[in-house]
Amino acid sequence: MNIQMYVSKKNFDVQKAERFFKERRITVQVMDLKKHKLGEREVQVMAKAGGLQSLIDREDKKVKEHPACYYNQDGLLLAAILETPWLLKSPIVRCGSKATVGYQPDVWEEWVKGN
Repeated sequence: MNIQMYVSKKNFDVQKAERFFKERRITVQVMDLKKHKLGEREVQVMAKAGGLQSLIDREDKKVKEHPACYYNQDGLLLAAILETPWLLKSPIVRCGSKATVGYQPDVWEEWVKGN
């Protein structure tokens, strides 16, 4: 099982996600969005979890100051995400072509049972 976790900041949900996989002895590749440059295909896989709009962390004060927080066109939003990945919610967990945004242990449990 190849799990990747994309994080832009350490928050409570990231810590809970790390604990979830650690308790099940599942190795997770953590991708720090401050260092890792996202590709367009990666973002498209993430967007399957609920669309590009759902990826933006609109609760974060710093993100609210960025104009991308108010974009409603996917093309503009995709370009902004590729340029400034810290706009994304944390964690985004990916397993192959499946992805979740935020803490979603029920979905991850299904992934674990499927393998």
